[in-house]
Amino acid sequence: MTKHVSPVPQDQTFRAEVLSGLKADRKFLSSKWLYDDVGSHLFEAITELDAYYPTRTEFTILKENARQYARLPGARGAMVELGSGSSRKTDLLLGTFQDLSVYMPVDISANHLKEAGERVRRAYPSLAVIPVTADFTQPLGNLPLLPELPVLVFFPGSTIGNFERSEAAALLQRIRDAMPGASMIVGVDRPKSEDILVTAYDDPAGITAAFNQNLLQRINRELGASIDLQSFTHKAIWNAAESRVEMHLVSLKDQDVEIGGETISFRQDETIHTENSHKYDEKAFAEIADEGGWRILGQDTDKDGLFSVYTLQAV
Repeated sequence: MTKHVSPVPQDQTFRAEVLSGLKADRKFLSSKWLYDDVGSHLFEAITELDAYYPTRTEFTILKENARQYARLPGARGAMVELGSGSSRKTDLLLGTFQDLSVYMPVDISANHLKEAGERVRRAYPSLAVIPVTADFTQPLGNLPLLPELPVLVFFPGSTIGNFERSEAAALLQRIRDAMPGASMIVGVDRPKSEDILVTAYDDPAGITAAFNQNLLQRINRELGASIDLQSFTHKAIWNAAESRVEMHLVSLKDQDVEIGGETISFRQDETIHTENSHKYDEKAFAEIADEGGWRILGQDTDKDGLFSVYTLQAV
């Protein structure tokens, strides 16, 4: 059984958020808008890069501990995946959770979500697959959950790190409020050397640069903008004070661009801040989980200390 539910229309807010972010004193765009169909496929390519350690490291942790995770109550009910990302990680859990009844991927990219849902349906024909096109950074109270089933939230890829600390805690609280009593498997990237971090977000092949610059192409395509793509370049930096990698698009010259009937001015070397990726040690993540209303059940970390997978319980 496959159902497609679309609670939140995304195109109604894209223009407003783009203009608001680009009119700010320090220009920014939400990283959620990186994931249109093109961006989603580019990100999948990023996860295969040697330089991008998070995906393969998280997969190894999940593989080593999948049977342990199968003992979580939600593994015998409904698994809600926030962001229908790596099929390998999803397949690993679905193949291990033999008593799972429902799989509900939630993603902002409708076509990417459809592909993921159809793939899972073919692989697991007895599983009820309910794809939900939605922005999970917004309130989730309208998800079509089956209330009689225990729920396991799967939140991989260190996506929690894309949010400011206060936003991450607020997101965890919204998830808890939408799915009271749920358990969660969440991937969290850890602090490490600047060289490893910056290379992971500015790979030699230029795929991450294409992923970031695709956001400008999306603005041109969907908002009829006049952005010269050659006039911006990708940059990744390590902000040690905030314990995060930042992605920026840097204007290579003074320029004016037309977006949605309005003119946005850029100075040479001015940047658009497009993504954060916070890195949390045990203490920092425990504070966020506690503030968000979750109790840490366990933590699994790879042998090199690069990445952690936490299991949580809503309280």
